[in-house]
Amino acid sequence: MGRYRIGVATGAWLFSGSHNRVQLWLVGARGEARLELRLRPARGQEEEFERDVPKDLGPLQFVKLRKHHSLVDDAWFCDCITVRGPGACEEATFFPCYRWLQGQDVLSLPEGTARLAGDNALDVFQKHREKELKERRRLYCWATWKEGLPRTIAAERQDDLPPNSRFHEEKRLDFEWALKAGALETVLKRVYTLLSSWSRLEDFDQIFWGQKSDLAERVHHCWRDDELFGYQFLNGANPMVLRRSASLPSRLVLPSGTEALGAQLERELQSGSLFEADFSLLDGIPANVIRGEKQYLAAPLVMLQMRPEGKLLPVVIQIQPPSPSCPAPPLFLPSDPPLAWLLAKIWVRNSDFQLHQLQYHLLNTHLVAEVIAVATMRCLPGLHPVFKLLIPHIRYTLEINTRARSQLISEGGIFDKAVSTGGGGHVHLLRRAMAQLTYSSLCPPDDLAARGLLGIPSALYAHDALRLWEIIARVWKELGNVPQDNAGKTCPHKQYVQGIVRLFYHRDDVVRGDPELQAWCREITEVGLCQAQDRATHEASESRSELKIIPDTQGLSSAETLAINLYCHPLAQVTDAPNPPQHGGPIRPGPQPGWDVPGSRWGSRALLVAIFLHAIQTG
Repeated sequence: MGRYRIGVATGAWLFSGSHNRVQLWLVGARGEARLELRLRPARGQEEEFERDVPKDLGPLQFVKLRKHHSLVDDAWFCDCITVRGPGACEEATFFPCYRWLQGQDVLSLPEGTARLAGDNALDVFQKHREKELKERRRLYCWATWKEGLPRTIAAERQDDLPPNSRFHEEKRLDFEWALKAGALETVLKRVYTLLSSWSRLEDFDQIFWGQKSDLAERVHHCWRDDELFGYQFLNGANPMVLRRSASLPSRLVLPSGTEALGAQLERELQSGSLFEADFSLLDGIPANVIRGEKQYLAAPLVMLQMRPEGKLLPVVIQIQPPSPSCPAPPLFLPSDPPLAWLLAKIWVRNSDFQLHQLQYHLLNTHLVAEVIAVATMRCLPGLHPVFKLLIPHIRYTLEINTRARSQLISEGGIFDKAVSTGGGGHVHLLRRAMAQLTYSSLCPPDDLAARGLLGIPSALYAHDALRLWEIIARVWKELGNVPQDNAGKTCPHKQYVQGIVRLFYHRDDVVRGDPELQAWCREITEVGLCQAQDRATHEASESRSELKIIPDTQGLSSAETLAINLYCHPLAQVTDAPNPPQHGGPIRPGPQPGWDVPGSRWGSRALLVAIFLHAIQTG
């Protein structure tokens, strides 16, 4: 018995009318008490109340909430409830909510301390988590968007999603305003250039006005330079293709007369300064047809050398791999006529755009993150420690992906209208990429090591990725011994896991005995990733060391997505990543008739890409 101090944090009201009545029950180990509160129609604020309770409730276990139903059912998004018991020294008990309340239902919120599942059927928390998962499995169902690809949430449009997975009002307004602003800018540029033709490269300046960043300005002025071309493989929008060469690629056929080039490549290979970017995944992908016009795709190979001062410069470009009809494809060199070399680099940038958007952005971050998000909602209750760790990192994943499937990669969407891999080619490419997906490729420390990019001073993406893993690790640095790899170096992601292990998983058999964690792992690999464990991705965790999937998921869903996403707009300028090309490619020894202006072969459809880039940038 005594006075309780209650704090109620409101995230949003749907309509924010007059004061709203909320019924609240304090449920303790020895009883419960019902209270009534009147909340102001404010957003993002916490209100405090003091109420006397005539009986001893004991340690608080739950609070229950029910919003009063009026003529207008004003949905309420509650962030959390905090309760301080009788006495000035009592610590606050925290009850996280972070969901919408609407209608007459009573919402039960357990005390927020993370707990593993127990075997006691009489445990009130065990009953709560079982009831919660049953309801979540009803709301979050699996669907198949395309056979051979990761499964998705069962929602054709964003309106079909559970309310708690939708954008909040501020996020929705920001997202939709960015789309409208991008579309308006595109329309204005289209009108501005409607009666003018492009006869020179400088004519591209006609569409470079409006919102521009400092980075976009630098790209605009030096996009033709070899130095920027190589730099983007290390630190651009798609730093995922480049790798250090262990041998000369078998697809690189050096014809007679290129002995000097072969000797140079061998010297670079022996010194460890030879790198490659191979886009063979695009070979044979059917190209789109836009407005009756056939499009084209290339599958280039780029060989690059790392100079002592840290610059990565292209040495040779092969536009297509060998084939029976062309066993020795032409090679393009920096010594070629400037326009021929420029066209070869443009084809590389176009191919880079395809893999960036489909394999590394859509599949490796968005679609894989969606699998983890749906599995988390279906298998891990709010009290589970892994749920608490992951839920901030999968926020908005389901809506942004649902919007992409209904607007960008759908039939008649932006990809079909403006991208060379649209019209079905993008699905073929995703299936190929899915067949090659491995767990280590999703873990930056492992991926960077496999690609030979560790220890390169100019590899800024690699440094930042590892630094973010170290930040995650630092949170748990004092919780246990720091595990090391075979070389004795610190493993940041394992360091993070060690902290989780010491808090909740004291032995490997506790990991194996956690039914919710095991169900989550099986749901990801066997259901969401369609038996992906057979393709060398992560199997259900059975030991503490294998739980590194937790920090890797955090990085994949947030840091990795941002790294792949935010450079899209400033770096993917129309002149730097033209899309879609309408010609079969440059032919040696130099420019061909009709090839005098690269931009003339992309025409007005290049402007459609701006809408797409605005969409993925704000996503």
